[in-house]
Amino acid sequence: MKLRFVLIALLSLIFVSQAFSQSPAASAARAYRQAREHEIIEEFANLLSIPNVASDTPNIRRNAQLISQMLEKRGVKTRLLEVPEAPPVVFGEINTPGATRTLIFYVHYDGQPVEPAKWVGGDPFKPTLRSASLEAGGKEIPVPVKDQKFDPEWRLYARSTGDDKAPIIAICAALDALRASKIAINSNIRFFFEGEEEAGSPHLERIVEKYRDLLKADAWLICDGPVDQTRRQQVYFGARGVTGLEVTVYGPRRELHSGHYGNWAPNPAMMLAKLLASMKDDDGRALIKGFYDGVESLTETERRAFAEAPDNDAMLRRELGIAWTEGAGKRLIELINLPSLNIRGFLSSSVGATARNVIPSTATASIDIRLVKGLDHVKAVDRVIEHIRAQGYTTVASDPDEATRLKYPKVAKVIRQGGYNASRTSMDLPISKEIIAAVESAHGRVIKMPTLGGSVPLYIFTDNLKTPCIGIPIANHDNNQHSANENIRLQNLWDGIETMAALLTMR
Repeated sequence: MKLRFVLIALLSLIFVSQAFSQSPAASAARAYRQAREHEIIEEFANLLSIPNVASDTPNIRRNAQLISQMLEKRGVKTRLLEVPEAPPVVFGEINTPGATRTLIFYVHYDGQPVEPAKWVGGDPFKPTLRSASLEAGGKEIPVPVKDQKFDPEWRLYARSTGDDKAPIIAICAALDALRASKIAINSNIRFFFEGEEEAGSPHLERIVEKYRDLLKADAWLICDGPVDQTRRQQVYFGARGVTGLEVTVYGPRRELHSGHYGNWAPNPAMMLAKLLASMKDDDGRALIKGFYDGVESLTETERRAFAEAPDNDAMLRRELGIAWTEGAGKRLIELINLPSLNIRGFLSSSVGATARNVIPSTATASIDIRLVKGLDHVKAVDRVIEHIRAQGYTTVASDPDEATRLKYPKVAKVIRQGGYNASRTSMDLPISKEIIAAVESAHGRVIKMPTLGGSVPLYIFTDNLKTPCIGIPIANHDNNQHSANENIRLQNLWDGIETMAALLTMR
């Protein structure tokens, strides 16, 4: 029996070796990384240690300065692209004699805001190595000494490990590997590292317009997001747009004793809960009039990509501890190609140890809307506001005055937030097929996704610059993106270095 299993394993290895032969660039990147893991992690930790919330101007500048130095160390001609009141874009150039193609690698170096108290250890900007994920019982471990290897299943914890500083260090290590191995870069390469993506990229359109002549390219490679939940490499061709709003409803001018005034004074927490419940049915489908109007149909190639992608839903339900999912039985990969409405926070009075027997005076909900191709972010918010009005509310844009509170039984303050539309590039373009082939030269067959579930402002490049955008993510799917205890699985970082090497040398 043992011999049988050995033979099966050997046959499998032979089949894999026949089916997939890694490109010289990716192989060189692997060999280089294996010899210099300590140097790579040390440089990465140095970058991660700088706070990077977009509104923290001094530290954002420190990030931009360090990233510029990292690129210049690799022989990349670097400059900052700036407009007033915006974090700078770190822009780099590699010009290749005789090259007929220009590729722009997009990464963002800012991260989501942090709540240190929610982080194990309390410091989101102190990179910490763990033996596994926290959810799997991972323990903090010291960085191994120089002659010891890193376990590829170890995790490095810090803000922006996965979203989105990992591609920066992966690109830098790939450049080092190619230079050490004397492997030529075959395209003109540009690096565009943004500093306020997590803040909604409010100045990105102005920066792109100001420096339009620098940004002529055959494709943008968007290095952001996670790989598939199976840990297989995926390539995505679009990203959902995003917008949001904050809704506050009002009860009495001040909190009231729930015994003295219960059953009489309106409770805004209950009012808002009912209002929010009216927006979706039990399967998660939005009940807002016109919410799905205009959704652009998928092509035959995109539908085929669905059929070829693995079905991860049962695995994810086990991982996340949920017995059911929304969507009336549809797979996750299908549902992220539809718009969604999400309650991302709800606040009214207090709970837990600070709970008091009161009727709250206000209740506030923060809502985000994810958009797909064909929908407009302004109209999407308009439709939600019309729905709120249809439930009997008078909407205002600021806190209601005395006259408004006394005149209207139901008042809702609605604060619109910025946003942008979705974008999608055809999988059938020649450049799309060439990039797929390049990534597959590093990892074998990839999973092709018409749309990423998250949002990236690709429309600025696809619609304004008329340039295809293709996403090449490297982070692990369970990296706690946007949450406390963000992390990167080391094997994902190692794989990312090989991916970048293959893309930098694609023909």
